[in-house]
Amino acid sequence: MTDIHRDAGEAVDSVLVALADPTRRQLLELLAAQGEITATTLAAQLPVSRQAVVKHLAVLDAAGLVSGGRVGREVRYAVRPAALDATARWMAALAVDWDRRLANIKHAAEAGEREERPGRT
Repeated sequence: MTDIHRDAGEAVDSVLVALADPTRRQLLELLAAQGEITATTLAAQLPVSRQAVVKHLAVLDAAGLVSGGRVGREVRYAVRPAALDATARWMAALAVDWDRRLANIKHAAEAGEREERPGRT
């Protein structure tokens, strides 16, 4: 495995681990819908503490899904779509591969069925 593929695989792994938690998915959805907002604003919309939100945001940040930037005394978080886009491309490529495999199985099954019944087309 090349370094590029290993790095891409690790990035996808980080994104999938981050998105495995429903609270982090909800945070990402809120950020996508509302734009740049603070952890305090996010915590007010969720049944978890501000400290829990900050910990979840750190996981999302480490996965490249969000970033935090200072605006005065506040840290505002925003979605960074590149890591999610890369993961979506990986999943799409995986789906294409599975579709190809399923088409081959279907073709083999249909060919076997035609061989069993030579009188039918």
